Amino acid sequence: MKLEDLTTIDQLEDFLSGTQAVAFSVISDKDACYRWIQGELVKFRYLKRSRQGKGVVIRYLIKVSGYSRQQLTRLIAQYRKTGRLQRRQRTVSGFTQKYTEQDIRLLAAMDERHDTPCGTAIKKLCERACGVFGETDYATLATISVSHLYNLRKSTAYVRQRRHFEKTRPRPSKIGERRKPQPNGKPGYIRIDTVHQGDLDKQKGVYHINAVDEVTQFEVVCSVEKISERYLIPALEQLLETFPFTVLGFHSDNGSEYINKRVADLLEKLLIEFTKSRARHSNDNALAESKNGAVVRKLFGYSHIPQRWAPLINDFNQQYLNPYLNYHRPCFFPETRTDHKGKQRKIYRYENMMTPYDKLKSLPESKDYLKPGISFEILDRLAHQISDNQAADQLQKARRKLFKTIHGRTLKTG
Repeated sequence: MKLEDLTTIDQLEDFLSGTQAVAFSVISDKDACYRWIQGELVKFRYLKRSRQGKGVVIRYLIKVSGYSRQQLTRLIAQYRKTGRLQRRQRTVSGFTQKYTEQDIRLLAAMDERHDTPCGTAIKKLCERACGVFGETDYATLATISVSHLYNLRKSTAYVRQRRHFEKTRPRPSKIGERRKPQPNGKPGYIRIDTVHQGDLDKQKGVYHINAVDEVTQFEVVCSVEKISERYLIPALEQLLETFPFTVLGFHSDNGSEYINKRVADLLEKLLIEFTKSRARHSNDNALAESKNGAVVRKLFGYSHIPQRWAPLINDFNQQYLNPYLNYHRPCFFPETRTDHKGKQRKIYRYENMMTPYDKLKSLPESKDYLKPGISFEILDRLAHQISDNQAADQLQKARRKLFKTIHGRTLKTG
């Protein structure tokens, strides 16, 4: 059966449901398709059909013509209004192309020989080439606007002839204020740095986080497997909790382990001022870096320690190292003197040498700096529980046991 043999709505329904085989082909010519649709609308008396019958006719026309329902709805509206279908061919002339492909090639060549200066410079060069040196090929480019010149640089003809790659420009981080902390004699402004415990066969070692208070030199060392957020954030929370006084300032270098949103959110939650080192000011974090060599490197050395030992090392830090550093290890505290020329010098007098805890107690109104629930009576019992020599002996004994455990098991498993 062919399409010409379909004359009733029932036959159309059978054709649409697939129960009636009909041979047909989609009409490719638009004018012929419009004439066929008009003939079918007349043939099936579309305007006099019921709503259900009109729906069958529309589905039939959609299937055969390949047009969308929206397009057929517009054609039927035209047929209902005028009684016939007429194709409206729209020929849009568009804008006349002012800058030809030859102009774009001239622009690309100009950019290449002058190392891609700004658009204003290129426009001036085109004006000079045309007006001063008589190169008429640049007459059109001499009148181009600077903004449209950048549009031509993005065109396919330009990119096909010349590709220009710019080095990725680093974005300055807005996290932390770039300045030196100003504790004004108050404890709670800590300097922090990270010490890496070596690589071995492209395997990273343990990371030590070293935090030192600027005024009292109260020091807390934590060890973690990695400096990713998963390990660093809990370590920072533990570190901040270990200080007996309220932490007011947090200063680090520009490493990404600290300059990130997670650390910034943690410090903002605790109302801690976040600062970072300034460029070409190497002393901004010198206190923490000096403690890295005098304490961390002297105690743990430079050799590789696998990351899996970080929890064991951190327990050693909390139980032996941090109490020894803060209650039993004397430190030099600088005294600033200004000469008649206004130059400041720091001197380290023997009389000013004391432990970080003694320095904390010697500060005016020192009780006001302690955290709620902590008093000097509690800290005194902790400081005088054992002598300095006993604390040092415990530290060395625990360190020997720690390294024996680490290196002994490493040799067996290796």
